[in-house]
Amino acid sequence: MDLVRIEQRGAVALLTLNRPKLLNPLDAATLGAIETHCGEIAAAGSARALVITGEGRAFAAGADIAEMRAHGPTEAEAFSRLGHRAMAALEALEIPTLAAVNGFALGGGCELALACDWIYASSKARFGQPEVKLGLIPGFGGTSRLARRVGPAWAKELVLTGEPIDAETALRIGLANRIYEPEALLDAALAAGESAAQKGPLAVALAKRVIQEGQDADQRVAHALEQQAFGTIAASADRDEGMDAFLEKRDPKFEGR
Repeated sequence: MDLVRIEQRGAVALLTLNRPKLLNPLDAATLGAIETHCGEIAAAGSARALVITGEGRAFAAGADIAEMRAHGPTEAEAFSRLGHRAMAALEALEIPTLAAVNGFALGGGCELALACDWIYASSKARFGQPEVKLGLIPGFGGTSRLARRVGPAWAKELVLTGEPIDAETALRIGLANRIYEPEALLDAALAAGESAAQKGPLAVALAKRVIQEGQDADQRVAHALEQQAFGTIAASADRDEGMDAFLEKRDPKFEGR
């Protein structure tokens, strides 16, 4: 059985964590599989969006505690580095990435969702960073990505108390973009991915990069990045096709060049 199942749904790649009986734990093998699949998606270039979800009643209920219990300081740091590599590989994809959080997204599961561009949640989803309950701290980027997503005060409450929140709270604080009933969640995420996939792929990739690089930059630097990118995209055939199609009142045919 594949720890992480990957399939193509039209222009959208669907990656599913596939150990439902264990609530899809993020052990070293699963993190390695996520990193590998992200590299394969980037190299193949056939997918124009990616949706990540979990099989069963969990998105991912966290790291594998039994595996972590044997870690000393050196092994723990190496495990954290592996998790960061997997999340960085996901974050670095030039295509839009969506987390379809179908259930528990706790600890590493929440961090995996945070590494995606945006999050759609089931009404039954639960989010949290419960590491302090185990005498730990988040290890896969939760202390930084969560603060950037919801602000430092909410990040501190979630991380320092370790208490989970429901989907409605996640929506209210900006952690989740939208909420769907469980049976509608995956279709909604795939539809959003398909919508993004129909847009100019060069423009989508460049806009994503400018947003990511600009959020940590001084506003003047962020504006300069946007201006430079706006000029860069003007050299593309896709830009000409998109504007011609608009003026000619037809659908564009983007080729990614």
